[in-house]
Amino acid sequence: MTQSTHDHTHATGFTCTHQHDHAHRHKHEHEHKHEHAHQHDHEHTEQVDACCAPATHAVSSKQPPANAVSSRYHIAAMDCPTEEALIRKQLSSDSNILRLDFDLLNRILTVHQRTPDTDRVSAALVALGMQPQLLEAGVQPTPVSAIDSKLRWRVAIGGLLAFGSEAITWWQQADQTPAVAAMALSSILICGLPTLKKGWIALRHFTLNIHLLMTAAVIGAFAIGQWPEAAMVICLFAIAEMIEAASLERARDAISSLLAQAPETALLQQPDASWLSTPTAEIVVGAVLLCRPGDRIALDGVVEQGQSSVNQAAITGESMPVTKQPGDTVFAGTINQSAALQIRVTANAGSSMLARIAQSVQDAQSQRAPTQGFVDRFAAIYTPVVFIAAILLAVLPPLLLQHGWHDSLYRALVLLVIACPCALVISTPVTVVSGLAAAARRGIVIKGGVFLEQGRQLRHLALDKTGTLTEGKPTLQHIRSDGISASAALQIAASLDAHSSHPLAQALLQACELPVLEAQQVSLLEIGRARGMQGSVDGRSYQLGNQALLQELSIAPSPLTAEISTLEQQGYTVILLCREGQLLALFAVADQLRASSQAAIQQLQQLGVQVLMLTGDNAHTANAIAAQAGIQQVRSELLPDDKLRIIEELAQQGVTGMTGDGINDAPALARAHIGLAMAAGSDTALETADVALMQNDLQKIPEFIRLSQQTARILKQNIAFALGVKFIFFALALSGHASLWMAVFADTGTSLLVVLNGLRLLKAKLN
Repeated sequence: MTQSTHDHTHATGFTCTHQHDHAHRHKHEHEHKHEHAHQHDHEHTEQVDACCAPATHAVSSKQPPANAVSSRYHIAAMDCPTEEALIRKQLSSDSNILRLDFDLLNRILTVHQRTPDTDRVSAALVALGMQPQLLEAGVQPTPVSAIDSKLRWRVAIGGLLAFGSEAITWWQQADQTPAVAAMALSSILICGLPTLKKGWIALRHFTLNIHLLMTAAVIGAFAIGQWPEAAMVICLFAIAEMIEAASLERARDAISSLLAQAPETALLQQPDASWLSTPTAEIVVGAVLLCRPGDRIALDGVVEQGQSSVNQAAITGESMPVTKQPGDTVFAGTINQSAALQIRVTANAGSSMLARIAQSVQDAQSQRAPTQGFVDRFAAIYTPVVFIAAILLAVLPPLLLQHGWHDSLYRALVLLVIACPCALVISTPVTVVSGLAAAARRGIVIKGGVFLEQGRQLRHLALDKTGTLTEGKPTLQHIRSDGISASAALQIAASLDAHSSHPLAQALLQACELPVLEAQQVSLLEIGRARGMQGSVDGRSYQLGNQALLQELSIAPSPLTAEISTLEQQGYTVILLCREGQLLALFAVADQLRASSQAAIQQLQQLGVQVLMLTGDNAHTANAIAAQAGIQQVRSELLPDDKLRIIEELAQQGVTGMTGDGINDAPALARAHIGLAMAAGSDTALETADVALMQNDLQKIPEFIRLSQQTARILKQNIAFALGVKFIFFALALSGHASLWMAVFADTGTSLLVVLNGLRLLKAKLN
């Protein structure tokens, strides 16, 4: 948008905007003072390399400079923290690289560099056995299944050979016959060669990962004559990786399915008024589309003709259809149910609300959550320690206790296989991504795993009044005037507010039946706590604002003065019109409490969250709305800086959230641990807040908290289960009761179980 925005504070301390295009309303006059305030203590946690690899941090994790050149690579072989650690270590030594961003689910690596040198990066990735594909800006890679038919056949044949070698060994009671050796070696070459290659690459780059451990285990098993076990180890590992890849694809599909809800073609109106099926990617803003009953709406837009019920579950999560008529906004991916609609496009395919939600969730899943950061740091220390323990177990017993070398080496190999914490490391990102995708399906866009995890710790929640607790559509209820007719007073007030988009200004404009007059020298009025508008109409100067005007402008008492308190006690917002030191008129405006607000407040209080209202409105109106909603704590007549100060005080007492519209509340939203915005259809939802509620329903906040609680439970279950299995097999390995193939089965089986447990969040019930 190129139109300038001039924000002013209205009669009660809210913001009026003199503009015709307010898609970017959150650029508030106060916001620039606090644009860097959103520095959560947890937000810039250093990423730690994991999955059997020590940490490497030569590459800066800070935001790259504005002049950095960014390149995106699709790497089909990169879908695990193992590959991420290897790539990070390989590229971290390049001083030209400023930052690396990993999107493991979509297998995309974004490299931020000082110069546009893609050849060096590509060469470094090829040296790691990767096949990078450079992506053009805005282009998404073609989805490729992690499991092709050729891989299935290789694993199947290799598995039969490995099982056959074990069967012959058991039948003949000999594991070193030519037949057994041939079958075991064939099994390793057929289904284990990729693992061995990755193990060699890891060894060359001094990276301790699962592929190096498996390679060492296979070579060691062959060295001590355990050929069938070597084959079973590599075969079971290949099967486990294949199943794990399939499980991860399910999490990946959960995000990609968001975009898949928008149709690829739409009926576009032609110059001759006919309709032509056209790819949505070719449709521009301003075009008119026809959406028939039963079809999905292709692009965001505004209804021009027709009235129909639209199922908006894809965007807002609400189960009941919403009636749409001319002038109403509709979103791509929603379903038109009952009648044809003609829609004028307001956003192209890449900028639709559905696309922005999918992009927001995709960006969020690449950020490390607190639990994931802890697990990564633990794994970076744990794996080398166990590796050293395995070496000592192989060497010390024969040297010090006269144990046999064969048994000691075998136990050490078992310990090596158990050592890799893949189940522990992979469980956290899968669980967090599942939680983010589950939230998006419910119309809750969470902009990072850190906020998903922190939601359960929420102790204080501040709520704005207008547009959050209330509908945000106040209407003019009463006019009191003195020395001027009510219609003339309303005409002058509407003239002063003619270009404002604020709800209070709109209430006056909609109620005015007379033509709006030309107002001159209209400007913001701010004197102490007197806030509003001033300007000239027909050569006479007028002021429109809140009750503080009476004192600041030394307005003479009048019969209207006594009515101000009475109207405010009844819950009205009162706007005053003054001229030359005289109070001319009072406008009593009322907003309605949202139907869901009271139930949401009750649920929040049951969850242990202390709720308070922060508003710029007067105390009487604020208390009246708070009483209806069931809120005990109310702070009224606040300026944006006052809200910021209160949030700062609450933040010292525990995790604090702020819910508002992203305009006056921007500083407070930025300072809160979790900023929440109810902004369906507005850029504010995805650009200002940490959590965007795509449906104007406060009950989404307790739903978000419950999802956070369930995510935390599953994370704890996965960590406890993964560590428990490790410790059990440590004991079995040390006592000589665990075999190599049992260790592989336990390790990879645990990985699969924690992944499946994390995916349960996709179907979580939060009511």
